Amino acid sequence: MAKTYKTGKGYSRKDWDAVSDNPELTDEQMSKAKPFAEALPELAASIRRGRGPNKAPTKKLVSLRLSGQVIEKYKAGGPGWQSRIDQDLRRINKIK
Repeated sequence: MAKTYKTGKGYSRKDWDAVSDNPELTDEQMSKAKPFAEALPELAASIRRGRGPNKAPTKKLVSLRLSGQVIEKYKAGGPGWQSRIDQDLRRINKIK
């Protein structure tokens, strides 16, 4: 089943054309495939590193149970919902 090029997917028409005629892998080829981390361990390790520790951590990781309605309300506001909860708690408790 051939896929078609769609704009806005992170690659250009030139990228698509360069690989669009590649045949699909057979079951035999797939059975010989290795996981990414096994095939390229150095690259996989460099990706896993993340951004590293904070120089001066100002927040602490905690586990907190909140009602579903509270979570839904904050998540509906989009990304940064955890920070908004922090801001609201600081405001309510008069913490600068």
